[in-house]
Amino acid sequence: MSSVAVLTQESFNEHRNGLMPDAGGEEEDALPTYKDAFPPLPEKAVTPEATQETTNAWASKIRPLKSSIITQVFHVPLEERKYKDLNQFGEGDQAKVCVDIMHKTGAHLELSLAKDQGLSIMVSGKLDAVMKARKEIVSRLQTQASATVAIPKEHHRFVIGKNGEKLQELELKTATKIQIPRPDDPSNQIKISGTKEGLEKAKHEILLISAEQDKRAVERVNIDKVFHPFITGAYNKLVSEMMQETGARINVPPPSVNKTEIVITGEKEQVALAMAMIKKIYEDKANSYTVSSVSAPSWLHRFIIGKKGQNLAKITQQMPKVHIEFTEGEEKITLEGPTKDVQMVQSQIEAIVTDLVSRMDYAEISVDPKFHRHLIGKGGVNINRIKEVHKVTVRIPPDNEKSNLIRIEGDPQGVQEAKKELLELASRMENERTKDLIIEQRFHRAIIGQKGEKIKEVRDKFPEVIINFPDPAQKSDIVQLRGPRTEVEKCSKFMQKIVAEMVENSFSVSVPIFKQFHRNIIGKGGSNIKKIREETNTKIDLPAENSNSEMIIITGKKANCEAARNRILAIQKELANIAEIEVSIPSKLHISLIGSKGRLVRSIMEECGGVHIHFPTEGSGIDKVTIRGPVEEVEKAKQQLLALAEEKQTKSHTAELRAKPEYHKFLIGKGGGNIRKVRDSTGARIIFPTADDKDQELITVVGTEEAVKEAQRELEELIKSLDNVVEDTMSVDPKHHRYFVARRGQVLRDLADEYGGVMVSFPRTASGSDKVSLKGAKECVEAAKKRMQEIVEDLEAQVTMECVIPQKFHRSIMGPKGSRIQQITRDHNVQIKFPDREEAQEAPAQENGEANGEVKEPVDPNAPKKCDVIVISGRKERCESAVEALKALVPVTIEVEVPFELHRYIIGQKGSGIRKMMDEFEVNIQVPAPEQQSDKIAITGLSSHLDRAKDGLLERVKELQAEQEDRALRSFKLTITVDPKYHPKIIGRKGAIITSIRTEHDVNIQFPEKNDENQDQITITGYEHKAIAARDAIQAIVDELEEMISEDITLDSRVHARIIGARGKGIRKIMDEFKVDLRFPQNGAADPNLVTVTGRPEHVDEAIDHLLNLEEEYMVDVVENEAKMAYMRPSGGSAAASDDQRGSSKGFVVREAPWAAGSEKAPDMSSSEDFPSFGAPVATKTSPWGPKRF
Repeated sequence: MSSVAVLTQESFNEHRNGLMPDAGGEEEDALPTYKDAFPPLPEKAVTPEATQETTNAWASKIRPLKSSIITQVFHVPLEERKYKDLNQFGEGDQAKVCVDIMHKTGAHLELSLAKDQGLSIMVSGKLDAVMKARKEIVSRLQTQASATVAIPKEHHRFVIGKNGEKLQELELKTATKIQIPRPDDPSNQIKISGTKEGLEKAKHEILLISAEQDKRAVERVNIDKVFHPFITGAYNKLVSEMMQETGARINVPPPSVNKTEIVITGEKEQVALAMAMIKKIYEDKANSYTVSSVSAPSWLHRFIIGKKGQNLAKITQQMPKVHIEFTEGEEKITLEGPTKDVQMVQSQIEAIVTDLVSRMDYAEISVDPKFHRHLIGKGGVNINRIKEVHKVTVRIPPDNEKSNLIRIEGDPQGVQEAKKELLELASRMENERTKDLIIEQRFHRAIIGQKGEKIKEVRDKFPEVIINFPDPAQKSDIVQLRGPRTEVEKCSKFMQKIVAEMVENSFSVSVPIFKQFHRNIIGKGGSNIKKIREETNTKIDLPAENSNSEMIIITGKKANCEAARNRILAIQKELANIAEIEVSIPSKLHISLIGSKGRLVRSIMEECGGVHIHFPTEGSGIDKVTIRGPVEEVEKAKQQLLALAEEKQTKSHTAELRAKPEYHKFLIGKGGGNIRKVRDSTGARIIFPTADDKDQELITVVGTEEAVKEAQRELEELIKSLDNVVEDTMSVDPKHHRYFVARRGQVLRDLADEYGGVMVSFPRTASGSDKVSLKGAKECVEAAKKRMQEIVEDLEAQVTMECVIPQKFHRSIMGPKGSRIQQITRDHNVQIKFPDREEAQEAPAQENGEANGEVKEPVDPNAPKKCDVIVISGRKERCESAVEALKALVPVTIEVEVPFELHRYIIGQKGSGIRKMMDEFEVNIQVPAPEQQSDKIAITGLSSHLDRAKDGLLERVKELQAEQEDRALRSFKLTITVDPKYHPKIIGRKGAIITSIRTEHDVNIQFPEKNDENQDQITITGYEHKAIAARDAIQAIVDELEEMISEDITLDSRVHARIIGARGKGIRKIMDEFKVDLRFPQNGAADPNLVTVTGRPEHVDEAIDHLLNLEEEYMVDVVENEAKMAYMRPSGGSAAASDDQRGSSKGFVVREAPWAAGSEKAPDMSSSEDFPSFGAPVATKTSPWGPKRF
């Protein structure tokens, strides 16, 4: 036992104030000596034996070093749990708190529920991390309680310490909030708030501080922690009885404080009596307490502990007095506690170990860390599958460990199978391969897609494969794949499939269509071609309007291209007398029949009126050749093609000769007449160059050797004769001269082109001569003279006929840009002149061709109007046929009955609907004026178009009637009466709730306007069943709102801001979590502490409990801050007085101190030598301060 003598408060205050400067020697003699102020401890004789014994005792207590990783289990009783909602175990705020503790401290936490619904928490980590985590658990997962402790008022300042440091340290150490009364408060009660353990710990520390300052004796005794419960007794009953019996104060550290020292204070006799009683209890119980260990492989420790500590929790609940400690890396488990309990726990753990050893095994494999992520797989899919299939656990080290050791634990067979599978996976990854795919560069951009979207899909499908495309500048076709062998193969096949589809979709076919039918293929506004493109899923390109090409190119899948081709050909066949036949010619002759650059087959097509001849693809082996065109021309082309094929099969010979390009037309003759004569007489085929050929003078002759020689001889003679330029004259009546020279001499230019460039000169108009000069090759001049005589005969035989058609139909007869009338003039070789419009300001008469003289006005008064008469000039029979053709173009009008209420829908917005129908069916549709209220709609157009237009109009009427019926069904309305105070809740934040109802039920929901009389009426419009469903949804919300209650609670206004949080974040979280509405008072409210909580009763109660807990927690901080401010910033008067007293203070002075002697000096407080640590080995030193440290 040791005792400490303490100065009295009066003496301490006296010395604290210092000595007066004028004090004499008598006052100095009154100073206490060092021995009086600091009496030494009782000394014992020190013998060598005792020294040796002490040394051995210390040595025997040194325990071997253990691993720095420890595991401890803490238990939080149900009544002390902060979060008691069993339905949210493992989630919600409790889980968030645990995650936050793990991040903050670095310890690992596992939670489990005990049978008594208490919370068992297993904490693993380094000692300091476990202690920090334990402190956080106590403060954040246990409910906060409060208690008071009374110590003398004069001891309060020692609890606070210098600048409040002692108080802060105490609060941090005990995880509590300590409120000390203000200096002007007469109360000596110190209030402590925190967890139950924290309260006991803080109370113990405060009482210790008070005891240190108390005048009575203090005794400290070290007793192992496990014996403290036997000294305190149940609910501290035994220690209370001892304190009552002895009169001494006994401070036993609470279970949460890792101290073994029990402090006893009081009178010496009382302290001695209490000491004896405690020692007796310790000696009685020490014999019944033991420490034991169970051998268990360290890798089995976590299986013994169980998931979230469940296995260990069962044992600790049965034997709560036994402490079980697992240390990482050690092959044993340490048990401490009563002997019987330890033996029972030991037997249980040994049984668990035996069972685990018999059915568990582990294996370790080495895999390069770069393959770890591949073993885990995307989202852990690979490793999770292995765990589930083989019932094992696999630990793959994280990347930051840079370890290649993977550990597998579980059933022995499962461990071996999992090991084998993982090694196979690793082996496959080590055998990564690279593969080069040959893909035409033209497909690269299509495979990559816009902004890389398509290749991203491929990479997502094969995440382990790296796909590299060559730089476009390299013009390379090689695409590189790299990754696991199997994945590379799969990716390769997938990409080859994509390429195959692209190749299939890039099939192209050319369809020759006569130029005049291209516009029909396109259709009005591109309607026909658009429809074909959409329905066949192909790309169709037509030649430019000013191009001479007749080929329409179709691109897409082969089957789709064929379907589009057939549809386009069908349109052409419909429009003209087009025939299509197939001729069988051996495929080996096809190339020779086509000729160089297609010259041979093209000559046949041109000679036969532009028929189209289609040969099958080269190398297909198909013998069928398709010929399509007008019936007569097709037959002619067939005969020529078969004759040519027969020639090629027997013996084919080719010769070439040259002639000026201007002679070619004359050599060919009108309609190919000249060249046909040569062919018929010799049997050879003569091929002239096309406009695209470079050599425009080259003429090719093909056939048998004899036929070619004969044709060549005839052509050379003809060409030679053309080179003989002659001049000749002929007589042409001057009245016909105008026809030849009109339109800038177009007729003369045509003659020159057709007859070898012959030059024709007419005399001046004023001369009155009828002599016309011709100059050119003899044969050409003769042919031109003959043609001019035919023209003159036609002009002499020309008659004029009138066709009476009402002027209102003239525009329709002309067609777009006069196309219809131009077609009639070409087909019948006549001239047609339309009259002027009746109004003088109208456009002038339209004329196609020149009239031979003026048309005289009829004298007969009953004759039709001049504006209705169309004049036709030409040969009589041709004029008659032209009149019939014009009359066939006169539009017909029919009436269709359409309900008046649908007229505006048929017209459409700004007439778009009716214009679309008129363009589609090529008719004029007239809708009666609204004031007529008529149901008749007139359709005017060609009789061939009327039936389609009528059917289309009636089909549109059916659609509109169906839409009208649907609109009537959608216009069903119903109203629901809802208290206006619920309207904002039904609408929801930013209209979220009402938008959801509108979208889900496809209805329109209208809330009343501000000035509306019926403020409680909500209108719903839509289909009847959907409107009813929407009404029910709103009613369900209203019913829920009506069940809600509102309660007012009082929360100190000083904590409102903290509860609301930054930008309302805190209050929104509470409202979302508890499904309530919170209303805080406005500034200047009568009761600033009144808060209203609205919601369902059960939610309101939970929210109120939560708010009150928050208030209690925040108020502790508020009070604490106010208390600290009182101590940190005392009033000006008291501070000044204190400074005055300190100003003259010399501190605490004693006489005859050890350092006052010549050989001694004042101790160095920071020196570990002068102030050694407890438990460290020390050497004997002849010094008042004890032995020196080595």
